[in-house]
Amino acid sequence: MTPRLLFTVLGLIAFTLAAHADGEVQKLITAADKARLDKYGETRKAALEEAKAGDPSEVKQLDGLLAKPLVAFSDKDLTGDWKCRTIKAGGISPLIIYGWFKCKVTDDGSGWRLAKISGSQRTTGRFFDDGEKRSIYLGSFSVNNDKAKPYGSGPESDQVGYAFRNSATEWRIEFPAPYYESKLDIMEFKR
Repeated sequence: MTPRLLFTVLGLIAFTLAAHADGEVQKLITAADKARLDKYGETRKAALEEAKAGDPSEVKQLDGLLAKPLVAFSDKDLTGDWKCRTIKAGGISPLIIYGWFKCKVTDDGSGWRLAKISGSQRTTGRFFDDGEKRSIYLGSFSVNNDKAKPYGSGPESDQVGYAFRNSATEWRIEFPAPYYESKLDIMEFKR
């Protein structure tokens, strides 16, 4: 095989794999979660507006997190141990920033999988490519050591969000309109 033909074949394979990943998330995502992502921008805007009424020191932390530039996922492997925390914006309270817990990202061969492994509110799920600087997270919410239900089990456990990377040691997932408590949950990750 000539180098040019090999390059063309490899390019077609890469294109097919990327299309397959996009198609896979569209087959798995529930109608309710698709609707949440469709309204992501307006939900996020409303939640962040409400968050401004929160504790000034927490508002400053949130503003700092959201001001960080986004970078591509393509040049970084997220696998390993992370400290993670949840930020709840809008809804019952204007803004709540929880303390740090433990999360772990693994790669099962089909992509990255996330598990929050400490704290009372847990999540487990996987990521799907959605462009160079954003991924879609489909997961399942559980409490304490209750076994997580499979994604697609219903609105009380299903989670959907967009993941964004800020640096080699920082990234986040933004969950629009979560079932409980807030208008926007942001799970922040650091190493």
